[in-house]
Amino acid sequence: MTHHFFFLICALLALQPLQAQEIRPGQLADAGIEIQAYPTGIIPGLRFALALGPQDALHLRLGYNFIRHRDLGVHQDERGDGWGFSLGYRHYFSKGLQGWFLGLRDDTWFNQLDWRDNIDQADEVSGSTRIIVVQPTAEGGYLFESGNGKWGFAPSVAFGFEINVKTEGAEVGQGAILLIGIGFSRRGK
Repeated sequence: MTHHFFFLICALLALQPLQAQEIRPGQLADAGIEIQAYPTGIIPGLRFALALGPQDALHLRLGYNFIRHRDLGVHQDERGDGWGFSLGYRHYFSKGLQGWFLGLRDDTWFNQLDWRDNIDQADEVSGSTRIIVVQPTAEGGYLFESGNGKWGFAPSVAFGFEINVKTEGAEVGQGAILLIGIGFSRRGK
């Protein structure tokens, strides 16, 4: 009988980390993928969030920016891509880092854009520009949980500005930006 009791206690202790727990400060709150789309591009990325408290989190995203400004930039056609990262903060209105949230984030992108002017004409001009972009945004959204809090689904909307802080080559598009996002994550509960 004592052996069965000892085995039961050991089994319960071993399974404890698999049960839903409160997210504590300093703990990985979630990890997953995030995709943001904007009128002239799409940004897929890997996202990690670190709990600062029961309603606050710091997050990091590593992503890739696919850009197609078309004729919305400085030139008649601008397109390219580049790697980048985001650092941000979110405040959730519910404990457990779930539900409605507001946040601030800053992206930094290392992009290369190929551009063309006077397309299909005898005097067509083209070139390539390398830029470093800083993109501060404010965001809002809702984090839904499923699977006993193990999975997260977070639609979001963000508004901010694309600012070309370093340009090697001809000037290319920058300005206001509106992004619609969706995130899927494994929660740290």
